[in-house]
Amino acid sequence: MPTATPDLDLAPWVWWVTIGVAAAVLAFDVVMIARRPHRPSTREVSLALAVYVGAAVLFGLGMWLFAGGQLAGEYFAGWLTEYSLSVDNLFIFLLIMAKFAVPEKLQQFALMVGIVIAIILRGIFIAVGAAAIDNFSWVFYIFGAFLIYTAVKLAREGESDDDEFEENRFMKFMEKRFPATKDYDGTKLFSKETGKRLATPLFFVILALGTTDLLFALDSIPAIYGLTREPYIVLVANLFALMGLRQLYFLIGGLLKKLIYLSIGLAVLLAFIGVKLLLHALHTNELPFLNGGENVDVPEIPIAVSLGAIVVILGVTTVASLWRTRRHPELIDD
Repeated sequence: MPTATPDLDLAPWVWWVTIGVAAAVLAFDVVMIARRPHRPSTREVSLALAVYVGAAVLFGLGMWLFAGGQLAGEYFAGWLTEYSLSVDNLFIFLLIMAKFAVPEKLQQFALMVGIVIAIILRGIFIAVGAAAIDNFSWVFYIFGAFLIYTAVKLAREGESDDDEFEENRFMKFMEKRFPATKDYDGTKLFSKETGKRLATPLFFVILALGTTDLLFALDSIPAIYGLTREPYIVLVANLFALMGLRQLYFLIGGLLKKLIYLSIGLAVLLAFIGVKLLLHALHTNELPFLNGGENVDVPEIPIAVSLGAIVVILGVTTVASLWRTRRHPELIDD
């Protein structure tokens, strides 16, 4: 990350307008879906996804016009990274829906509420990450090492055939804590049976979606901070990546099974950003036991190179996956 990166000097109202617009869009979606639970048509999700992607691209072009190419490049690199990592989330979401046998007409509502929870939790992570970066330059060493560790772990998992969703400890605790009914009751999270208030399976589905994305945020937030130090860019990139996630789930659910090299591609992507972070940490080194507390003269990776690498990695991953599964259809058989 070049040290000459220009800073965004935004008035507080820009933050509040951005958060307000996002909250309004999400609230509208939740209310509309709750009123008429259904499985959206291909036309419906394609149109909505086109609007979200178009808005994301227009935002980036506007940033290029008003803030310059450097920050616009950081935004596009961050958005593409967050979007690609979100696609990996979708596979886990599919497993969650299957494990809890969620009716198709309720899946959209569960996803929407889960995404709202994810946005709130990521907002907290973004704020904590920004505070850590502002006060401790050595945090880039931690971020970089963690991303490389995650990349190795993800690559190994990509070679596994395990396609079962395993509940985390929090989920197991909640299932013991809340008496539950086995039957869904529309979009209700709680219902009454024999005079007792019981949690419906939808309550646990939403918890699973939200907590699972929280685990993904442990990777995605350090990753995007490896591409930009601007919290506003981090926030907007995450908003655009998550707000179109529901539509992407219904649009490419079948295609996900064909992306057999997705985990390996994302592992390469995270490793690349991890190396970028470590180089930046060395370049701005202040640790007294390393090079006497002086900066280490190492090259840094420009944002243009990062953006190009991200596009190439994702492109090769997609093309290689589709080519492989076309020649060997048995790889995607249920």
